[in-house]
Amino acid sequence: MGIGKSKIDPCPLSLSLVKSHSMNTSQRHHQSESKNPKISLHDVAGHSSTTEMPTVEQQGAEGVEEIPDEEAEEEVFFKFVILHAEDDISEALRVQDLLQNDFGIKPGIIFAEMPSGRQHLQNLDDAVNGSAWTILLLTENFLRDTWCRFQFYSSLMNSVNRQHKYNSVIPMRPLNNPLPRERTPFALRTINALEEESRGFPTQIERIFRESVYKSQQTIWKETRKVVQMQFIA
Repeated sequence: MGIGKSKIDPCPLSLSLVKSHSMNTSQRHHQSESKNPKISLHDVAGHSSTTEMPTVEQQGAEGVEEIPDEEAEEEVFFKFVILHAEDDISEALRVQDLLQNDFGIKPGIIFAEMPSGRQHLQNLDDAVNGSAWTILLLTENFLRDTWCRFQFYSSLMNSVNRQHKYNSVIPMRPLNNPLPRERTPFALRTINALEEESRGFPTQIERIFRESVYKSQQTIWKETRKVVQMQFIA
């Protein structure tokens, strides 16, 4: 998946809170993984793609053509990324499926699908800058996770400091286990949230996820990548 291997933006997220939060959030995240180990969607995908794969000799014998690296590693600018609590992976997948298949907003990705074995801050930077909209899945679990709190503060700072990311952070209360409005952090209450149980939900979707906004951000993303690649070659 191209987003995982790319250097999307020479200007990282404006993480004014990194010094005070990054060490604690990273440690808590690793502790939660050790106490409650789970197989992420990325691990499942990686397992399915590496198990029982034929060797090069076997491929030649069977007449299977190799896929060129350029095609196998095609880079994708996503329409949305869903930031979610660790316990909400299944709900994040459901919302991803809803947006892609019911409303045609694709491609999308959830944070659990980001490459494993990398620093969380790098994955967060790639996820936010490699997609047009950042959806914050507001559930009861969201505020219990310090890493999630850091994610939404960082995403908001990024949208404020970068003009083309303005209004790109979208809080969403899903059907299952939504976070009550009165317990939502003040910084997020100032933004109109997507309410899945609302009758106006389809209208909200249509108003927010405009193709023209996506195309504009995609163009900036591609131009930025070209600059980074030229600097790397030089």
